Amino acid sequence: MIRDPEKRPHERLDVWQDAMSLVESVYRLTAKFPDSERFGLVSQMRRAAVSVPSNIAEGAARRSTSEYLRSLSIARGSLAELDPQIQIASRLELSTSSAGIEDLLHRTFARLNALLLAIEKRSIEARSSESPTPNPESRPLHAR
Repeated sequence: MIRDPEKRPHERLDVWQDAMSLVESVYRLTAKFPDSERFGLVSQMRRAAVSVPSNIAEGAARRSTSEYLRSLSIARGSLAELDPQIQIASRLELSTSSAGIEDLLHRTFARLNALLLAIEKRSIEARSSESPTPNPESRPLHAR
């Protein structure tokens, strides 16, 4: 994780930076597709790619861990959607080589999974560290 106090929280995440690079790569790749794919594969691939850093940023801005996890899960779904689209483009010979973009997609997927697992683990640890004995000062007002 890169630390830069001038950046927003999501911009400091390596996974967000990878996702932004993936968007650039997808746009460059699809720019070479034939015009007949403009409303087909080009549109689908670009939307899926843009969805990844967008959802990471949205999740980082949310107030609760569960909302953050949900946004990260949506980002992971968009990555999963992009994977077969890249394979389809390759099979249809719409692109010459997609090895670099596939490597970036897999690295982004791995980092996103690692972030999801870390947040889930931290959430579980926080819940398990809560005292099972209630705070006597936190009883309802009418009971005092």
